[in-house]
This record gives sequence, C-alpha cells and structure tokens, in this order.
Amino acid sequence: MSRRSALAILLAALAAAAIGVSSLGGGTLVVLMILAGIGCAAFAAARVAVAARARGRAGPLGRQFAIAVAIVIGPLLLALVVLSLLMFVSGHDAALVAVIVAFAGVVGVVAANGLAAAIIADAQTIRDGLLAVGEGERELTISTSARDELADVAGAATAMIERLAAEEAARDQSETARRHLVAAVSHDLRTPITSLRLLAQAVEDEIVDGEARREYLERMRTHIVALSALIDDLFELSRLEAGDIRWTLERVSLDELVSETVAAMRVHAELKGVAVHTDLPDSLHPARANPEKVQRVLFNLIQNAIRHTPADGSVVIRAEPVADRIEIEVADTGDGIDAAERDLVFGPFYRGGVNASRTSDGAGLGLAVSRAIVEAHGGQIWLAESPAGTRVRFSLPAAA
Repeated sequence: MSRRSALAILLAALAAAAIGVSSLGGGTLVVLMILAGIGCAAFAAARVAVAARARGRAGPLGRQFAIAVAIVIGPLLLALVVLSLLMFVSGHDAALVAVIVAFAGVVGVVAANGLAAAIIADAQTIRDGLLAVGEGERELTISTSARDELADVAGAATAMIERLAAEEAARDQSETARRHLVAAVSHDLRTPITSLRLLAQAVEDEIVDGEARREYLERMRTHIVALSALIDDLFELSRLEAGDIRWTLERVSLDELVSETVAAMRVHAELKGVAVHTDLPDSLHPARANPEKVQRVLFNLIQNAIRHTPADGSVVIRAEPVADRIEIEVADTGDGIDAAERDLVFGPFYRGGVNASRTSDGAGLGLAVSRAIVEAHGGQIWLAESPAGTRVRFSLPAAA
C-alpha cells in the first residue's frame, strides 16, 4: 500500500471516529476498526486491479471502469452488512440502504460504460491516426471529442506529424539539391578538364608549335584558373554552410571598401562599355563585418551586374543606414530576372532562363557564396523590386 493510500484511510477513519463520538458513543472504536478494515480491503482490491491492468489482464476500458465502480460500491454494502449484524443499524434500514447503494452501483456501471465508450472512441481515433502516419500519411490532423488529457495527446500527435512532414520535406529538398549540385559540379568540371586533356595532348604530340603552342598554353591556363576558382568557391560554400567560420569582425568603412572594389572592376566595366557609379551618403556609418568577405560579396555582385548589362548600360552601387543595419545595393540596367525564378537565384549552380541566370558565364556559385557570407554576418540578401534591370540588396549589422 502506498503512503497516499494509507493517508487516505487514516483520514477517513478519523472522520468516522469524529462522527461516532457524537452519535455512537462507546461504539466509536468498533466502527473505526470496521471502516479501517474495509478501507484496507478496498485499497488492496484497487492495487490488485492496477496490477492486473499492468499485466494486460484487466480487459477493455469498460470493464476497468466497472471494476472501479465495484470497488467503490462493494465496501459500502459490506459495511452495511457488518453494522447490521452488530446491531448498530436496524435490518430494515440496512436493507433499504443496501438497495439504494446497489441501484447507485448499477447506475454507476452504466455511466462508466458510456464514459468508457467515449474514451475508447477517442483512443481509437489517436491509434488509427498514428497507424496512418506509420503507413506514410502526413496530411493528417488528429482530434478528439472532448478537451481532456486525450485531447492533449491528440494535439501532441498532430504536432509530431507536422514536424515529421516538415523534416521529410526538408530532407527531400536537401537530397534534390545535393543531386543537382553533384550534376552541376560534374558538368562544370567535365568541360574544362576535357579541353585541358585535348590541349595537353596536342602540345605533347607536338601537333602545334610556335604561336599556336603559346595560344594553347594560354587557353590551358585559363581553364586551370577557372577550375581553381570553382574549387575555391565549393570549399568556401561548404565551410560556410557547415558553420565553420573563423573570421575576425571589425569596424568596416563601407564607403572606402565600395570605392576600392569599384576601382578594381572599372577596367572590366569599360571593356564591356558599362558605366559604374556609386551613390553613397557623405557620413555612412561603419558596419561590423569582415572586410575581405564583404569585398568578395561586392566583387561577385558587381561582376554579375556588369556581365548582364548591355553596352551603354550602367551599374550603380548604393548604401544607406536602415535601423541598426547598413543596406548595400547593386543595381543594373540589364534585362532583369523573371518573377518565377527570383527565389532561385541565390542557390548554388542556379541556371535560369536567358533573362534569369545571373551567373551563366561562371560556375554559378557567386550568388550562393555571397548569400552564405552575408547570412554568416547575421544579415540578409534579396532581390529588391525594380521596374527595370536588377537590384540586389544585402544588409550588414552596423558597428556599435
């Protein structure tokens, strides 16, 4: 018997003793002993029922409710019989009370069966829902007929199904991205490697000499540089997405950084016939960032903008404070990006349509690396609305 059960029996016995003192006089001790014994027997029966349920021998819930009612009614009837035999209660009164108690017991059993039926129905609903989840169903909401503990279980099961569906969707998306990444890497490696093999074979077999040989070697160098850049981008992207960041953050003067980057890209822009301008406020607040990584983002964005802007077009780099952040924008007058593909351009090896692909001449990792760098700083990168051309904006935390 547990401490709680023993305490309940003791309190019930003390209550009976208090009543007995006022109404039964010298029979108080006898009544106390009778009630204590019957109480112990009832709690012992309850413990046996609990043990039988744990072993799976108590049967369905309806039978378990009926046993609980019997454990309540049985001691009452037994107490009436004992008290009647000891002449504390008249036989007529004892019989009348016994009939009332028995009727209450029948009503209790019927009510218990009805309650059990509702509980069983809710339990079966939860069971059927979980079985459906086990068979692959994910678009499922489990609900019960009442707001009780079973409803909490059903709510927890529904939340689990939603998390499971979200995790599976993320896993499928990750697996799809992985397959696309492998295919894209294979494609971007195969082309320069094939060219290098043919060029090297031509040089080795002395098929070309003189100026043609130097041209072949120059083309080989170009492919090697492209492969090196691709490998560097892949390595950088994998480190960023794995959270392997070992940067030192400092106060970065963005106006100086933007000016240096634009100056470095100006020759490339002039060869393409594209004008590059800056539109920076006189007192731009510094950002808390890593200058080398931020400059790489600027290089990627400006290079993409120049590449996809026709001759006589322009590229403008702007910056402005917004709340506790600094927002930088690279805008061009190119063909822009289709609305259906705007959410895809920051993915690795993205290849969109003629107007959507921003990295079609490169490996397709520039925007993906830029996104990873910006997000590692705690910022965001996105495509801003533009009536013409493309506007890429990203944010960095302002220095304290």
